[in-house]
Amino acid sequence: MSVDHDGDDVDHEAHDGAFPSYDEPDAGLLDPVRVGSAAEAATGETAVLQALLDAEAALTRAQAALGLAPAAAARAVTEAARADRFDARELALRGRDGGNPVIPLVTALTAAVPDAHAPYVHRGATSQDILDTALMLVAHRTTGLVVADLEAAAGALARMAGEHRDTPVAGRTLTQHAVPTTFGLKAAGWRSLALDARDRLLAVRGTLPAQLGGAAGTLAAFQADAQAMDAASPADALRLLDAYVREVALAAPELPWHGLRTPVADLAGALAFTAGALGKLAADVLLLSRTEVGEVSEGTGGGSSAMPHKANPVRATLVAAAARRAPGLAAVLYGCVAAVDERPAGAWHAEWETLRDLLRLVGGAARGAAELVAGLDVHPARMRTNLDLTNGMVVSERLAVVLAARLGRSRARQLLAEAARTVRAGGGGLADALAGEPALTDLDLVSLADPTGYTGAAAALTDRALRRR
Repeated sequence: MSVDHDGDDVDHEAHDGAFPSYDEPDAGLLDPVRVGSAAEAATGETAVLQALLDAEAALTRAQAALGLAPAAAARAVTEAARADRFDARELALRGRDGGNPVIPLVTALTAAVPDAHAPYVHRGATSQDILDTALMLVAHRTTGLVVADLEAAAGALARMAGEHRDTPVAGRTLTQHAVPTTFGLKAAGWRSLALDARDRLLAVRGTLPAQLGGAAGTLAAFQADAQAMDAASPADALRLLDAYVREVALAAPELPWHGLRTPVADLAGALAFTAGALGKLAADVLLLSRTEVGEVSEGTGGGSSAMPHKANPVRATLVAAAARRAPGLAAVLYGCVAAVDERPAGAWHAEWETLRDLLRLVGGAARGAAELVAGLDVHPARMRTNLDLTNGMVVSERLAVVLAARLGRSRARQLLAEAARTVRAGGGGLADALAGEPALTDLDLVSLADPTGYTGAAAALTDRALRRR
């Protein structure tokens, strides 16, 4: 017996038997970032199982293409290699004994083909060949979805930047108003990061390799198989690797990479960068959508269970959450690079779920970012109101340049510092505080203090950024 937070007795025994030992696959109750996304489906249990089966079937087809297996065996294995014919949960439970799901999968797949073709299932391969190839297939398929969402976000941001190339807004540094910029330039910066992420993912995606090395990465079993078939040249094992690469449509590895985890590390880096790039967008939206700032708002904000008036920036919140989680996952994958021997114990095993979590997290974040920018409402009037909060001091940098040419740098800085103190004390605007200086009577201080005259270069930068494709 214990006491809950309201002071009432709680009988935990009442819950006995309420929760089955196995309920259902992760439904995403605690992960709204990725739930319902295309990336979630592409990394789900069925998708992973199908990728494992695709890797197995591709091996038999590659062997058949070189005359190392009958064509009928290739057809039979490919026909049997359908995820809906296997029980992922059963394979997972049986996989505990050998430490990976490929071992029971091979047994099940072998049983699913006619006896005459059974010897050609998984012939010469090791579990890591199949699992690494399958995860690269999952990564290739999922990153394609992420890239599509990044391009959608970039397209929406391009339109936003063009529309607001001349819309003045306060540039903020170290949380404070600094100098005027434009919202167009800010949106162009978000777009630049989205395109940077796209380019990095595309580069990595094009190099995701198949894995085929046999027990210790030597291709020895495949060479022995070729010799048994009167194909005695060592080059035949390499020909099999090339044929396998064609079947799975992944990149050709320079070497079997069982203990050389560059592909996973490169993928982790690109995914973590993508999460961070989208996190920058989300962080800015969260700041700009604060009630007291109000310069942007999510078109369809989320509600509150307790406060009916709220329209929370939910999409930005979820993208920001992903940006905080992704670096830790990437760090695990980087740590796995320090793997021992030709095939590592532990380091390899730590990658599987970590990589899947990172893929679905970034996939969800990309989906959320595309939705966020597509529905973002921009409020130029509020931007101008906020720009005027400092009564012209936001253009002090520009005035410092103008006044230095006339008064010298030291006198100009002194004069502006005195004027700023006057403004902060409630003495009107910056132009008014400078008006009494005899050396400045011929200057149009009101125009010089207007933020809209300070953003020409920002607009030009926006135009240049938007030329990128």
